Amino acid sequence: MTEQQLSTGFPVYVAGSTDAKRAVIVIQEAFGVNSHIRGVADRFAEAGFFAVAPHLFHRDGSPEIAYDDFPSAMKYMANLNKDGLANDLKATTDFLATLGYASANVGIVGYCMGGTVTFYAATTGTVGAAASFYGGGVETGRFGLPSLIDLAPSLRCPWLGLYGDLDAGIPIEQVEKLRTAAAASGQSTDIIRYADGDHGFHCDGRPQVYNETAATDAHQRTLDFFRATLTDK
Repeated sequence: MTEQQLSTGFPVYVAGSTDAKRAVIVIQEAFGVNSHIRGVADRFAEAGFFAVAPHLFHRDGSPEIAYDDFPSAMKYMANLNKDGLANDLKATTDFLATLGYASANVGIVGYCMGGTVTFYAATTGTVGAAASFYGGGVETGRFGLPSLIDLAPSLRCPWLGLYGDLDAGIPIEQVEKLRTAAAASGQSTDIIRYADGDHGFHCDGRPQVYNETAATDAHQRTLDFFRATLTDK
């Protein structure tokens, strides 16, 4: 459980033992690699994975943004682009490769904007499975990426989507369109919807939206999904 600077100067938070057979990349929300995201990485480590959380805002000094400071979060998000995300994802998977993790051993999970980045990562062929928690950009692309619906045919690994029906920013109709698009990819895909889940339902740092029942179920489903889809050899 420590912050590291990779040889390229890229900062990441790591948790767990490199003796673990599987690794999980944890992609941040719009608020940085904060105590919540570090805690999520720690939970994956406790479950037997080697976990790494890359700082996607490193070009702006890796800030941690307060959950009620949406203007700052939007400012840093606006600085992200496809090329930068591709480079950061590659730096992370390259780091894992130096530790002996092949793509088939590596899962990726993301929350909020990280769910969008995770879906993109699932199209690159560099990870073995991907799980997105309420990733936006379903019908309208973000960060210079196509919409998730348009990206869906390019999925190259199993994908799990976790969404809340109370999420005003990602309407149920969009979620169901994404379910259909992802299912046509030829990969194993699924979407789980939580009737009483809002955007951010997994984040215990945001009590106004946190839903313990949904969060617990979604995390366990993600663990089970990675154990079923990632190889341990």
